[in-house]
Amino acid sequence: MSTQTITLQVNGRDVTRAVEPQTLLVQFIRETLQLTGTHVGCDTSQCGACTVHVDGRAMKSCAMLAVQAAGTKVTTIEGLAAADGTLHPMQAAFNQCHGLQCGFCTPGMVMSAVDLVQHHGCQSDAQVREALEGNLCRCTGYQNIVKAVFVGAEAMKA
Repeated sequence: MSTQTITLQVNGRDVTRAVEPQTLLVQFIRETLQLTGTHVGCDTSQCGACTVHVDGRAMKSCAMLAVQAAGTKVTTIEGLAAADGTLHPMQAAFNQCHGLQCGFCTPGMVMSAVDLVQHHGCQSDAQVREALEGNLCRCTGYQNIVKAVFVGAEAMKA
């Protein structure tokens, strides 16, 4: 099978790799770059566990080919934390507010929540729930997740 060489920036680092044309971005992130915080839940873009930021916008990486990401800036859940390991305010809020149980959906929830706050602010419970609509959690009732988004949004202002 033929490959194509792509260059993109992932978590602030330039990456150049040869990929097969049908390689999904989520596969590239997890298997090629070994960044396993981005989860594969459904492979059909229904669950949101694979959400990353592409050029600053939340995208489901199972619905995007790696070659489509060529030339972009991709941020994964690992890229949100500071270089010294300090959690991003939204990551810290999910921890503080117990916005997770098994943790499988958490990376996608956090990435979607950061996108919401950065592009739309955090105005109401209904707005947060609508923004997280594409992220499924099978463990919680979403109450603490919504609370965490509000706490994270406040901390992101600081």
